[in-house]
Amino acid sequence: MTQESVKIKALNKRNVPAALKAAVKAALDKKAEDICVLDLRGASAFTDFFLILHGNSARQNAAVAENIEAELKAGHGRPLGVEGKAHGEWILVDYGDFVVHIFSHAARDYYALEKLWGDAPRADYR
Repeated sequence: MTQESVKIKALNKRNVPAALKAAVKAALDKKAEDICVLDLRGASAFTDFFLILHGNSARQNAAVAENIEAELKAGHGRPLGVEGKAHGEWILVDYGDFVVHIFSHAARDYYALEKLWGDAPRADYR
């Protein structure tokens, strides 16, 4: 099956993968803010989705990352890699099919991933 023959469904909250839904729920459980999912299937070869969110402190960001890892460990496996947990300004958790970006508010504004990938379909969770 060629890539041209695979039709990608439009992104909405109901058709995101189960592991990504679980990660969103885990982030919401720890009061993460401004949660959005970017669909990169048509724009990127390294991952299908970005989950972008921010917390109000480095401690909260670490708690969000740990909760996501704990929730996904049982049913969806461990992450391929985790970066930035010690500092907490930008924590990246890579699950292969999707990458979680947990920012401080200032770091999120500075790096502006939503603007960088502005053409990607987006689903917001508030």
